[in-house]
Amino acid sequence: MHTYRFLVSGKVQNVGYRKAIQQMASLGQLQGYIKNLNDGRVEVVAFLYDDQLEDFLTMLKNGSPLSQVESIEQEILEEDDLLYDGFEIR
Repeated sequence: MHTYRFLVSGKVQNVGYRKAIQQMASLGQLQGYIKNLNDGRVEVVAFLYDDQLEDFLTMLKNGSPLSQVESIEQEILEEDDLLYDGFEIR
């Protein structure tokens, strides 16, 4: 299990993207958060098992009906001692 950080670019703010991802992640009982950044991107941090990564990336790419994802940057966070209560919108 790793803590992943994703930076999602494209038309991902003011189109229901965060809510859609939060709902899908909560259904999968994932832990983490999603938030808008000032530069127009969305940051997503999630605790994922290796076998969940591809499905989560697909979820991020699909987003909401009005979103248009152009790119997703991904990294593994070395240390994340924050505790999450489910998957939250920040």
